[in-house]
Amino acid sequence: QVQLVESGGELVKPGGSLRLSCAASGSIFSINRMAWYRQAPGKQRDLVATITTGGSTNYADSLKGRFTISRDDAKNTVYLQIHSLKPENTAVYYCNARTTGWDGLEYNYWGQGTQVTVSS
Repeated sequence: QVQLVESGGELVKPGGSLRLSCAASGSIFSINRMAWYRQAPGKQRDLVATITTGGSTNYADSLKGRFTISRDDAKNTVYLQIHSLKPENTAVYYCNARTTGWDGLEYNYWGQGTQVTVSS
């Protein structure tokens, strides 16, 4: 089992910046990938960015340049830095951890989400 706790979401003005955090605990040794997703009101949950245990990153094409995912292994924490925020970035941002179980199957764990609202 992996527990994820997000933080850092808040109300920000357009053009502002924000850093979201996701603290992982539990069976973190089994994690092979961490990711951020987001879900805007009335829309499906979409992938924002991923980072592997080796540090490789990947981003949704439409978000490259303004979003940066990083990790601090000493703190078991993954971050999402967002610059030049736009109203359309308003969403609940979710942290995701993908693990490989002893049975060889992959499992996904989710945090409770953190609300980001971009408005003047």
